[in-house]
Amino acid sequence: MTKLFGAIDLGATSGRVIAAVIGDDRFELTEIHRFVNQPIDSTSGLHWNFVGIMAEIAVGLKALGEFGDQAGMPIESVGVDTWAVDFGALDSKGNLLEAPRHYRDVRNQIGVADVQARIDSAQLFAINGLQHQPFNTIFQLAALRLQNPEQWSNIERILLLPDLISYQLTGHAVTEATNASTTGLFDASKKQWSDELLALVGLQPAQLAPIVQPGEEIGKLRREFVSSPALEATRVIAVASHDTASAVVGVPLDGRSTAFLSSGTWSLLGLELDAPVLTRSAMTQNFTNELGAGGRIRFLKNLSGLWLLSQSIEHWFATGVNQTATVESELKVLLDQAEHERGGAIFDVTDPQFLVPGDMPLRIQVAIKRAGMAVPKTPAGIVRSILESLAASYSETIAALVAVTGTAISRINVVGGGSVNRLLCQMTANATGLPVLAGPVEATAVGNLLVQAQAAQLIGPSLEAGRALVRLRFELSEFQPQSPDREAQ
Repeated sequence: MTKLFGAIDLGATSGRVIAAVIGDDRFELTEIHRFVNQPIDSTSGLHWNFVGIMAEIAVGLKALGEFGDQAGMPIESVGVDTWAVDFGALDSKGNLLEAPRHYRDVRNQIGVADVQARIDSAQLFAINGLQHQPFNTIFQLAALRLQNPEQWSNIERILLLPDLISYQLTGHAVTEATNASTTGLFDASKKQWSDELLALVGLQPAQLAPIVQPGEEIGKLRREFVSSPALEATRVIAVASHDTASAVVGVPLDGRSTAFLSSGTWSLLGLELDAPVLTRSAMTQNFTNELGAGGRIRFLKNLSGLWLLSQSIEHWFATGVNQTATVESELKVLLDQAEHERGGAIFDVTDPQFLVPGDMPLRIQVAIKRAGMAVPKTPAGIVRSILESLAASYSETIAALVAVTGTAISRINVVGGGSVNRLLCQMTANATGLPVLAGPVEATAVGNLLVQAQAAQLIGPSLEAGRALVRLRFELSEFQPQSPDREAQ
C-alpha cells in the first residue's frame, strides 16, 4: 500500500512544498513549489512577511492538489515544520496583532536584560535546560512586554510559527511539543510549560495553546485551501515541527554513539539521549536540551552555519565581486577555488557580531586580524576560512559532548544543505578525526514525512523503523579523516 503526503518545509531563507509517495519500500520526493523567504526591515523592527508566506503556501498546496489529481491519489495529510523560537500574537478575534518578529531583531537584547535581572542563569537552565541564545522566545516575549505594553495587553494567544501556519490552515490552535521545548518557557524535566517561567514574563497558561505530540492530528484543511479533489479529505498532522527536530527524525542514526549535525543556516550538533542533562558542566559548555520525536532529548549545541557563507556571497553579489550569474554557480566556483587555498585562518563562528545581516566578509576579516592571523584577501580565501572555522567549531563541540555526556562518539551524520558541501564534510572528518556520513540533504522534509507516514500506519511507530527506510531509500556519502597532505591531492 502506498499513500501520498505533503511537507510544508519552511526555512529562514526559503520555503518549499514537497510531495512524497511512501509505502511498499518507496520513499519518492517531488518538490512541488519553492519560494524565497525574506524578512521585512521596517521602522518598527525586523519582521517576517507572514502574509507572503501564507500566500506561497497556498500556491504550493494548490500545486500539491494538482499533483495528486494527476497521480490519481488523494493527499493523505500535510505537516508543517519551520525554524524555532519565533511566534505570532493573536487578539481575541484570532487576528495577528503584528507580523511575527524575526529572531535576529535587535529588540531581543532588551528582553535578555530583563529576564536576567529576574532569574539567575543557573536557575533558568535548571528549569528549561536551554543554551543561552538572545533570540529564545522567553527573551522575545519579555522585550515585547516592555516595548509595547498596549499590544501586550491585547494578546489572547501566542502561537509558535509552525503552529500559527497550521492554525491558518485548519482553524485549530495547538502547540507542538518539540517546538515548545525551544522557547525557554518549557520545563525540560517535566516536559510541560513551566508555571514559574510563564509568570516571570507575565503570561497566563491559557494564552498558550494545548501541547500536542508529533503524529497527532490537528484538523482538516479549511475549505479555502481545498482547490482540487485530491485535497478534499487532507488532514494536517502535527509533525516534529521544529525543523531540527524533523531533521533528526530523518537522520539515519544506527546507534546512540553517532552524533547528528544538521547543517544549514545554523549548525545543530549533538546526540540523541533518553533524558535531559542539566548539570553545571552542560550549562557552562552552553549545551541545550530540546525535545525530539518519540519523547527523546536532542542534546545539542547551536552553532553558526552556512549563514556565514550565504551572507558573504550575497555581499559579493551586491558589490559586483561575483564571478558568475547565479548564487548556485557562484558557490560552486568559490568552493572549487577554496579547495586549493592553503591554511585558512580560524575565527570564532559563535561571535555575536555574525548574527545580523550585513557585510559578512569584512566582519570576518576584522575578526581574523584582531586574532593576529593572516587576513584572507580573496573571496576564495574567506570561504576557506569560513569552512575551516566551522569544522574547528564542530571538533570543539564533539570533544565537549564526550566530556559532558560520557558518550564515546564513533561517527557524525551530517544532513541538510551542508551534507552536499563535500569540502566542508571532508574538513569536518579531518578536524574531528571521525568518519562523516553525509545525507540525506532533505532530512527535514524526510523527518516531517516520516512522522506523517507513521500516523497513517504505513511504517512502524519507532524512530528506528523510519530511519531504516531512510538508509534503504536514500544515497549517502562517507568521508574518512585524512591528513592535510592527502586532502590537498
